[in-house]
Amino acid sequence: MINVSIIGVTGYAGEELIEVLLGHPQARIADLSIRRDAPMHIAQIHPKFKGRLDIVCGLPDVKKIASTCDVVFLALPHTVSMEIAAKLLKAGLRVIDLSADYRLKDVKCYEKAYNCKHKDKDNIPQAVYGLPELYREKIKKAKLIANPGCYPTAATLALAPLVSCVKGIDLDSIIIDAKSGTTGAGKKAADALMFTQVNEDFKAYKVNAHQHAPEMNQELSKLSGKNINVTFVPHLLPLDRGILETIYVKKTGSKPQGTRGAIVEVYKKFYKKEPFVRICAEGIYPRLKDVAYTNYCNIAVKEEGKQVIIISAIDNLLKGASGQAVQNMNIMFGFEEKAGLL
Repeated sequence: MINVSIIGVTGYAGEELIEVLLGHPQARIADLSIRRDAPMHIAQIHPKFKGRLDIVCGLPDVKKIASTCDVVFLALPHTVSMEIAAKLLKAGLRVIDLSADYRLKDVKCYEKAYNCKHKDKDNIPQAVYGLPELYREKIKKAKLIANPGCYPTAATLALAPLVSCVKGIDLDSIIIDAKSGTTGAGKKAADALMFTQVNEDFKAYKVNAHQHAPEMNQELSKLSGKNINVTFVPHLLPLDRGILETIYVKKTGSKPQGTRGAIVEVYKKFYKKEPFVRICAEGIYPRLKDVAYTNYCNIAVKEEGKQVIIISAIDNLLKGASGQAVQNMNIMFGFEEKAGLL
């Protein structure tokens, strides 16, 4: 049994972490923190936890956390985690950061994407990108996990087998058409996220200018051994949760290469032992209802001549955030990887 601290429990990711960890057989929530001067009982913040968890949430106290906990989840906004992560690491704690503060290895790239100077550059090199399907062995030994973004999780899992294992792929042709529920934007108050603005509507935003694109480029370039710059167009769906991405990639050469269905077999082999990736049967395509409230990523592959179409779906709050964070914790501490997760 390990003791867990969560810093930042007012948002969706913090709430989901609590929900998942309350059902975990080998983890106990020992400390919860908020960025507010006045302490609040967790049931005041999230009434659903009344009678289930009796903890008063105050400002994070590093000494207290270090004396009572084994691991800390940072469910804080981008640009905020780096203000406390270094202190937690220095105190000997293992840290799983759900923000983007340690995902990008190129500091200049981070500062451009998030319009902020990085305050903890020294810890960026030791941060392990927390995508278990690719970095499980590094995650086991990690002190600091950079939990992937939701859009990059769906995109990287969808493209990893293709860019790393399949020859004759035009790496300059990758187009990612992505759709997300509104919880992907967090709880911040914004006119564009009001019910009356989102309901009965559907729109693209940050067209080929989203802060998650550099994260995708970093991971896909690493997998392929070549520089990749995807075309990424996100859209806002009028629903609470879920991400569905349709990805288009061209084959090279004057004629289609390989036998029909060969790429699907590559995917099945690549993810054969992965507990949370499911490759759909031919003619079956991912739906958000099939992954909502789970830690699964469903992937379908369709080949049409020189075109490869990959469709992936995840729950943005679980496999795209809190569920994946707990999956990383399970790996770090040697627990069964699916412990506490659906």
